[in-house]
Amino acid sequence: MRKIEPILAVLLAAAMIAAAIAAPWLRFVLTIALAKGIAVLGIMLLLRAGQVSFGHALYVAFGAYVVAFLAPRLNDAVLLLAAAAVGAGLLGLLIGLFVARYRQIFFGMLNLAMCMVFYSLLEKLYHITRGSDGIRVEVMPVAGQALDRVAYEWAIFGIALALALGLGILLRLYLSSPMGEALAGIKTRETRLEFMGVPARGVLLSAYVISAVVGGIGGALIAMTSRHVTPLLSYWTASGELVFIAILGGAGGVLGPFLGAAAYELIRVYAAASFADAWQMILGAALLLVILFAPGGLWGMAGRLAGGRGR
Repeated sequence: MRKIEPILAVLLAAAMIAAAIAAPWLRFVLTIALAKGIAVLGIMLLLRAGQVSFGHALYVAFGAYVVAFLAPRLNDAVLLLAAAAVGAGLLGLLIGLFVARYRQIFFGMLNLAMCMVFYSLLEKLYHITRGSDGIRVEVMPVAGQALDRVAYEWAIFGIALALALGLGILLRLYLSSPMGEALAGIKTRETRLEFMGVPARGVLLSAYVISAVVGGIGGALIAMTSRHVTPLLSYWTASGELVFIAILGGAGGVLGPFLGAAAYELIRVYAAASFADAWQMILGAALLLVILFAPGGLWGMAGRLAGGRGR
């Protein structure tokens, strides 16, 4: 399955481009899906270590607010993406030094607590964050080029797609490296890792910082696409949505988060349009079906169809 993963990635990218051309309104939906898929890559890393972060929306919201606060000064999408990645990474290092000491439910709930503290600050510090009203993000130059609205949307879609492919390749290499193998060892034999001289806490911390970086990048892309940032990006339901996508897509490969994000956004859009009062039930039913009949998620299903094991 790993051999055909690059081919499937190219096919998925081509399908997204074709869909965005055929139905321009899908460009927004697919860009958001790519941004969330990038953020879910970080959750996938932590799942390899057997840890679930119930508060990863913290880094998505942080990246989005970096864009909102710095846009009037930097005023370039590329620079803002870099700033969001660096800022989220530093925040992830600060928090990770604390939470990497814990495992299982304690790890998940501590992340959730941090996320809700951040949400409360965004809500209460109205004179800085404008509270629940949020902050509007204007159309900005991309790599120094001033663009109209349509060209800007295409540029952000292209950047999101390029980042999805690039980060997917990098994390695939990371998971195949000794650090990635050690990360998987935390889930099954952490004590043995320590006896071998591999610091499990350091391995988990490095993965946590990487997950924060990709979360910040995803949040920055969401801010540039929706052009409106609110504290709801850091609410606990936003973190639950990321975990939902991770389960739906499957954590067996780096393509899983993007399959899950695309399916989630498309199901939500069409369900909300057709059944305005029951779209949450449809999403829940979709997740239930995946859990019952495809525990490996959409990536696992693709693996079985391809005759592999989804790994």
